[in-house]
Amino acid sequence: MEYSDEEILALLHKQDAKGMEVLFKKYYEPLCLSGYRYVRDKQKVEDIVQELFYELWKKRADINIKSSLNSYLKTAVRNRSFNYIKGKRIDFAEEEELKSFSSGEITTQDDMETTELETFINGVIERLPEKCRLVFVLSRFDELSYKEIAEKLDISTKTVENQISKALKILRTEVSAYRENM
Repeated sequence: MEYSDEEILALLHKQDAKGMEVLFKKYYEPLCLSGYRYVRDKQKVEDIVQELFYELWKKRADINIKSSLNSYLKTAVRNRSFNYIKGKRIDFAEEEELKSFSSGEITTQDDMETTELETFINGVIERLPEKCRLVFVLSRFDELSYKEIAEKLDISTKTVENQISKALKILRTEVSAYRENM
């Protein structure tokens, strides 16, 4: 039997395990495919989707979805994927700091200034318009080419170029203002 999204949500609200089973069967694979667009690691994407289902199960009685269930779930996977990418980026930065520190090249003041600037830049990236942020993250942190990004997001390479230019312009402006206020 094919369940509608409303029926699935009703089952979840009643705390019926059948609701989670149906939700999982209907959405697990499409959500993994969606997440793979952002995080090119099959195992990590599966972890992200499974964690989402676990959170949904924990909060099943209180779920209040205003949009379509499909949109809600895909947005949740996208946001969790971005959080993973952001965390991966921070891990990489910390690793680089440790290398510098162990070689004796970094002082405590340098470390504090670097951390403060990195936090500021991460905040600027988070505030970029959604499409601009996504293109920038895929380019700079996932190291995809403009062509790969265009194919992945189903946009033109010119749009990718424009979004990267927009992101860099915003970053330059914000960082310049930040340094002037230091």
